[in-house]
Amino acid sequence: MPIALFALTLSAFAIGTTEFVIVGLLPTVAADLGIGLPSAGLLVSLYALGVAIGAPVLTALTGKVPRKALLLGLMALFTVGNLLAWQAPSYETLIAARVLTGLAHGVFFSIGSTIATGLVPKDKAASAIAIMFTGLTVALVTGVPLGTFIGQHFGWRETFLAVSALGVIAFVGSLVFVPKNIRHTPPASLAQQAKVLAEPRLLLVYAKTAIGYGGSFIPFTFLAPILTEVSGFSAGAVGWVMLV
Repeated sequence: MPIALFALTLSAFAIGTTEFVIVGLLPTVAADLGIGLPSAGLLVSLYALGVAIGAPVLTALTGKVPRKALLLGLMALFTVGNLLAWQAPSYETLIAARVLTGLAHGVFFSIGSTIATGLVPKDKAASAIAIMFTGLTVALVTGVPLGTFIGQHFGWRETFLAVSALGVIAFVGSLVFVPKNIRHTPPASLAQQAKVLAEPRLLLVYAKTAIGYGGSFIPFTFLAPILTEVSGFSAGAVGWVMLV
């Protein structure tokens, strides 16, 4: 497999880490910024809103942009968003930073598969996509607990700084190894995507997916306070419990 594919995998790892690492840091962030846990929970849900907007809307609007240029722009936006979170002077600024990185997240995973398949022969396309998404899987298993550990022992801001460093490495890897001319099929326009919403069976699938994932992420969002206040774990043990 080409080295460029592993740059994509690292990007997926960094993005997956920043998406969910806030879950283990909610009590720390809430205490530091002087806000309640419900308000801190918006750092998760508004990030998801950025993903939901970025995936269909920005992907359609950037359909004619060369894939490498778009990839580099997304990783730059991702890194800037995490640096902004690192230095966020207020809750509102942190919210803006989360939405910003969410936008990059949505577009990245929309185009990531097409970039991955463009790097390999057609008979290896499925393997390329699987390797790229391994970054997201590994982030959930190791990146989030590690980020939680960093945040609880060195401060939640340092977690975002560490993720920013991953973003820089992924940016450089993509700059050096991803080829300029990557074949891709232009994404569906917004009008074409809107037509899909007129199909009742697809709407049912979307609704079931939203309800299913939405229901599971409600307790996951507040996992850290549940572990400390209900289950009786110490704050320092949250990262280890999440790893398990």
